[in-house]
Amino acid sequence: MLVHAHPDDESTGTGATMARYANDGATVSLVTCTSGELGEVVADDLAHLRGNPDALGEYRRGEIAEALRELGDIRHHWLGGPGRFRDSGMAGEDSNDSAECFAKADRDDVTRAMVEILRAERPHVVITYDETGGYGHPDHIAANRAVMQALEPAADSAYLPELGEPWDVPKVYWTTLPRSFLKDVEAAGVEGFEPFTVPDEDITAVLDGRDHHGRKLAALRTYRSQVNLDDGDFFAKMVLDPRFAVEHYLLVRGERGPGSGPYNWENDLFAGLD
Repeated sequence: MLVHAHPDDESTGTGATMARYANDGATVSLVTCTSGELGEVVADDLAHLRGNPDALGEYRRGEIAEALRELGDIRHHWLGGPGRFRDSGMAGEDSNDSAECFAKADRDDVTRAMVEILRAERPHVVITYDETGGYGHPDHIAANRAVMQALEPAADSAYLPELGEPWDVPKVYWTTLPRSFLKDVEAAGVEGFEPFTVPDEDITAVLDGRDHHGRKLAALRTYRSQVNLDDGDFFAKMVLDPRFAVEHYLLVRGERGPGSGPYNWENDLFAGLD
């Protein structure tokens, strides 16, 4: 089960992982916390969505449905239901303080909604962002908090038994980037990534999803409001490189399974589970 903040985050950060496990026949579920109502609209023919958060949120809900069809058989949940928690905007924007935004949502309400999904899906592996949200986005940070604060209540039979039978998640991973990634981005003249990377030797799992790179790209191309892979900018070049389908994880809950290579990286997130 993967937990992401906005539509397109799942494809950008974990699309190859989702495609791999769906292809392998594993049950793959996704929780999306907001509809991304405050995202930038990059396609000029969708200009009517600019400045119209409700319309953009509805449009992005359609985009994610298409994207998940590209990735495989994915069970999808909106945290609390579609539109329940709203986009907080980028860090530092006035929208961060909106009473309706996900970053300011009542933590008990968020925990209840997440526990209900955890007990229904009963995942053996959960993936979300690290405590910085990957790059400091308030909604990504809130998604991390939503997962981490729901784990113990989900396993506690005394916590809201009407939400289902308790479930103790065996393994939790945070998405991450290896420090070696900096060589490529700095060579491209892009700076500021270092605080969001970890030393290669600290990474737990590396999933080589290059066989599923095409599916990851197909999913991203459905997000016409957010992504243009044909404009030649740094993001487009990075995404089109097959190495973009190699995805990295840090284990923060559970026992590490057997790995390989100089850093003993797992190549399967279910490694070590019975």
